[in-house]
Amino acid sequence: MAGTPRAAKVLPLACRLATTTSVVRPIVGTKGSQGTSGTAPFSTKPTVLPQATTCSSGALDTAAALRRRRSTLSRAPISSIHPRATYSTDGPPPSSKFVYNVAASYIAKGRAYDPSTHVFQFNPYNRVQPPKGGRGKASRPESGQDAFFVSRLGAVPGEVALGVADGVGGWMDSGVDPADFSHAFCDYMAAGAVAAAATMRGTGRPLTARQLMQLGYEAVCRDPAIKAGGSTAVVGLLTAEGLLEVANLGDSGFILLRLNGVHASSEPQTHAFNTPYQLSVVPLNMLMRAATFGGAQLMDQPRDAEVTRHRLRHGDVLVFASDGLWDNLFNQDVLRIVSRTMAGTGAWTSTERGVQVAPDLRPHTTQGENATSTGAPSPTLQSLLATEIVSAAKFASVNSKLDGPFAKEVKKYYPNEIWRGGKEDDICAVVVLVSEEEAPAPANL
Repeated sequence: MAGTPRAAKVLPLACRLATTTSVVRPIVGTKGSQGTSGTAPFSTKPTVLPQATTCSSGALDTAAALRRRRSTLSRAPISSIHPRATYSTDGPPPSSKFVYNVAASYIAKGRAYDPSTHVFQFNPYNRVQPPKGGRGKASRPESGQDAFFVSRLGAVPGEVALGVADGVGGWMDSGVDPADFSHAFCDYMAAGAVAAAATMRGTGRPLTARQLMQLGYEAVCRDPAIKAGGSTAVVGLLTAEGLLEVANLGDSGFILLRLNGVHASSEPQTHAFNTPYQLSVVPLNMLMRAATFGGAQLMDQPRDAEVTRHRLRHGDVLVFASDGLWDNLFNQDVLRIVSRTMAGTGAWTSTERGVQVAPDLRPHTTQGENATSTGAPSPTLQSLLATEIVSAAKFASVNSKLDGPFAKEVKKYYPNEIWRGGKEDDICAVVVLVSEEEAPAPANL
């Protein structure tokens, strides 16, 4: 939940449609987490996390398969020395293609986390249905006010759009469910991504992450079922050439991990402590009261989102998540989880030259490989990563003894306030495991 009322009053924003033109600032080099360095050796300190499984009817057999996989997890440190890259950052070889293996995990605040059910495995062949007004809340994932989407990007095979939206909790003071905005927002962005080719027809330019955010926002503003509400958002577009474009508005965000290091990460956008940038629909009567009695209005728009672009490599891991994760785990915490999991499954290996990526990740990323005795598929590596990360964030959020990023921020802005431990919140994470695979040979005509 973005903008917890107890810490700071969140001001609503006016719904104002606008074009999206701004300067794009690329990220160069390594960016570290809050209070940590950009790249650090893998910690040998054991981390005990709940068991994780994929969502299937054979949950028990799936759990057994996951335990067998996790039993191989290595506790040995992974070298932080980065070897010469096997894959060039100048672009993939002509005979290769980029494949994006995507999974998500989530849990609402105050609910028990079950990694066997609170997980989503992306299928690029799923059809995306346009959202309908008045759709029942029962069809939503159990992610609370957090929402996410993963979708095909236009008609280009293998290209993916994804995003996370976090409903602004301050709207609950006005009797508004912030989840209505965030879930509809993601639905509209998913539909807009699928229709990207039709949307951009005649422009000669591909759809951008900020434009997709704008399309979703405009659709929410026109939706008669959305009377009020607001949300932060982080949106990513993954192209067939191995390029990532991210538009981030607010305190959701993303991290790019490469060979046991934090290669890039987003910075939260806030107006004040716990008051993130946000998109909103504001009823006319609220605007009139503000004009009459005074009060600041935050006028954030998709054009205010920070846009960064990155060239991806084989074996990269991307994590897009709401602040429920980033308020409880530092970037280095996420890196440790990912490094341990990737090393334990053999996807990352430690050699004399440093950390290397397995040449072929398909045995780890393909659902249906190593099926259980009941026929249920074993967990994919991307779903394992997602559930491990969310499990750790959930555990940290209810830990009253170990201070996380949010507690450190409270101490920074309010030195006399006492806040110990984590911050309970909705948690949602979308994980992408990047694979560079051999492209099929063209058919002879």
